Amino acid sequence: MHPTERRLALGAVAVTLLLWASAFVAIRHLGGSVSPGALSLGRLLVAALVLGLMVLRRPRRWPTRRDLPLLLSCGVLWFGVYNVALNAAEQRIDAGTAAMLVQVGPIIVALLAAVFLGEPLTRWLVVGAAIGFAGVAVIGLGGSGRASVDVGGVLLAALAAVTYGAGVITQKPLLSRLPSLEVTFLACVIGAVVCLPWAGDLVTTARTATPGTLALIAYLGIFPTAIAFSTWGWALSRNDAGKLALTTFLVPVIATALGWAFLGELPASTAYVGGALCVLGVLLTRWRGPASRARTAAATEQVPA
Repeated sequence: MHPTERRLALGAVAVTLLLWASAFVAIRHLGGSVSPGALSLGRLLVAALVLGLMVLRRPRRWPTRRDLPLLLSCGVLWFGVYNVALNAAEQRIDAGTAAMLVQVGPIIVALLAAVFLGEPLTRWLVVGAAIGFAGVAVIGLGGSGRASVDVGGVLLAALAAVTYGAGVITQKPLLSRLPSLEVTFLACVIGAVVCLPWAGDLVTTARTATPGTLALIAYLGIFPTAIAFSTWGWALSRNDAGKLALTTFLVPVIATALGWAFLGELPASTAYVGGALCVLGVLLTRWRGPASRARTAAATEQVPA
């Protein structure tokens, strides 16, 4: 990759991480006034509108029939199920804890990439996965400072992590054939269709919600969805899926800081221990010994960027 393109990719990743982290805080703030399904549908409709306008302003390349299974999987899992599961989880657990639990997603990406995309499967990947999942268990057992653990919230966040990981894997092959903007737009439309059963809730919310609530829903659709997923897709089309997913370990750190600043929330001390284990697990999944690094570097030199 050319140095200029590499810097642009890093900038795209930085924008993505900041906006995704802010989404955890916005979702947590809205949890008491908007149902998970209505919030997902509203967010996706706004994102689809913004992305649709962007797509129509430029030459377009639409998917072929062979792309449809992957596109449907990405839209249903990452944009549909992920959003509903995360929104429901954040009605039970704080933003920082939810972000830490979703952080297991990069480990799932690394495992699935090894199976479906032919990326290297090493013993460190297995060790890292075990440590990362142990981190999830520590977070779940520790709770969020309450006397009893909200197991439902932990399981919903874990479901969000799984669907996030599967979404990245289904998206990666599409981005080798299609522009990220078209992929993100169509995935948003598919996710919105998945969330249509909550259309009645969304109509009620639109009629009764405060302007601040509606503004936050619009923010989620425009920034963490339309913009952040587009910058992520652009970066993913130019990077290894597992390696890029590694960068998302910064999201819980940013989300925790934003949650403290805007919501006055901090995860329980055990959540930090579990989060550290998740990050360590992600780091280990990408570890390469000297010989492996040399082979990877040689292979990279033979493949045009």
